[in-house]
Amino acid sequence: MKIKSLLAKPYASFVHSAVKKGMMTAVADQEATMQYLLKTAAVTAFGKEHDFAAIATYNDFKKAVPIRDYEAFIPYIDQIKNGTQNVLWKGKPIYFAKTSGTTSGVKYIPISKASMPNHINGARNALLCYMAETGNTDFADGKMIFLSGSPEMERVGGIPTGRLSGIVNHFVPRYLRGNQMPTYETNCIEDWEVKLDKIVNETMHQNMTLISGIPPWMQMYFDWLSERNEGKKITELFPQLKVIVHGGVNFEPYKAKLQDSLGGHVDMIETFPASEGFFAFQDIPGGEGLLLNTNAGMFYEFIPAGEIGNENPTRLSLADVKVGENYALIVSTNAGLWAYNIGDTVRFVSTNPYRLVVTGRVKHFISAFGEHVIGEEVEYAMMHAANEHNARIIEFTIAPKIQVTEGKPYHEWFVEFEEVPADINAFAATVNNYLRQKNIYYDDLMNGNILQTLKIRPMKKNSFIDYMRSIGKLGGQNKVPRLGNDRKIADALQPWVLIDN
Repeated sequence: MKIKSLLAKPYASFVHSAVKKGMMTAVADQEATMQYLLKTAAVTAFGKEHDFAAIATYNDFKKAVPIRDYEAFIPYIDQIKNGTQNVLWKGKPIYFAKTSGTTSGVKYIPISKASMPNHINGARNALLCYMAETGNTDFADGKMIFLSGSPEMERVGGIPTGRLSGIVNHFVPRYLRGNQMPTYETNCIEDWEVKLDKIVNETMHQNMTLISGIPPWMQMYFDWLSERNEGKKITELFPQLKVIVHGGVNFEPYKAKLQDSLGGHVDMIETFPASEGFFAFQDIPGGEGLLLNTNAGMFYEFIPAGEIGNENPTRLSLADVKVGENYALIVSTNAGLWAYNIGDTVRFVSTNPYRLVVTGRVKHFISAFGEHVIGEEVEYAMMHAANEHNARIIEFTIAPKIQVTEGKPYHEWFVEFEEVPADINAFAATVNNYLRQKNIYYDDLMNGNILQTLKIRPMKKNSFIDYMRSIGKLGGQNKVPRLGNDRKIADALQPWVLIDN
């Protein structure tokens, strides 16, 4: 055993013990976090506007601070860009995390000196808990890669600004710098395909022990590696590969293809990072759900998903959530976000401790006919149908088809298969049946003859990669939305449809 893996054992045990202890105090820690946030930010412009000094209870907080999305924060962000201090949090942010918004264009999410450790320690704790649970620390001595955005920063209002993954890159501990791949110069390349080409060249003869990134771009990396090495599986190329760390999208739709590319068992760790904070991670390998990060400067609220968009939705603290319910996640943070709707929906699988799964995006759903189909439901239907028909799914997205020349409207699924099923109509019928099982409103529409069975549009090879390239969003942290309530993506995908059945 080498020095890094040897030293990792006691450190992992120490952090793991602290994480387990925190499971028992989650509700109390959330109350303390709320009080800390309010006390610290009482001197800010936002704190004074909302009379933070007079807020004593969670009910007071709900009355004083309404739910906001990014658009409502833009005036405050603009003040910060113009050089004003003490706007949302004490002083000025040390970074802006730059991310794409669906309605507001580019978002600038503040990161403060107080909030930066959350982004770093969340990922660290995920790995250390894995080490403590499995005893596997050997990977600490090998090469590690995170398929991330460029670490180069621009200046917005004098504040360093870039993708979160690029910002975090600056905080990799010095003792791990020698393990990190690719080189800094390669990581700075903006063009994803040029960058990936360099990454493949730099890593394919290295002792890779950990690979991290968003599943679709990890798959692209694996495909390129295999193509350049006579079709070899990834575990043949990297026999010491021990851990895959993934997050950003639901892993299930990509799991079968990734595991086939690996060609052997590699442990998986799922995480729930975002520009607003590192919210949760898988603390038990193979266990269901991600442990909510309840003592890291973030106060959570939860709105029943059916009430999103209501003028006065029900707002619940952690103490009031229930297993099995779908909630919109709302956060207040020590970077200066207050009752902020991050756009993700979650469902708790346990409240002792608090573990959850990410079920979709608030704005990514189909309800053209009142069905309100969400990401978790379509992914369930697709994965079960794929297993039943022995099909491999590369990527897919869905849109409503309202205007039809004949028959009833339907949901249109654009699917890139590794190999198109022989009977695509039978596959569509299976997907449709599973979706009816998961969504009673969709089932009612089918029973009422309002909708016809969904239609599958098989796509050409690399169609989603080509689409993302065409809109300038290939690679990095960019993702294809699973669902759209309009036809924007569906219409753009038409050139890549393989079979118009």
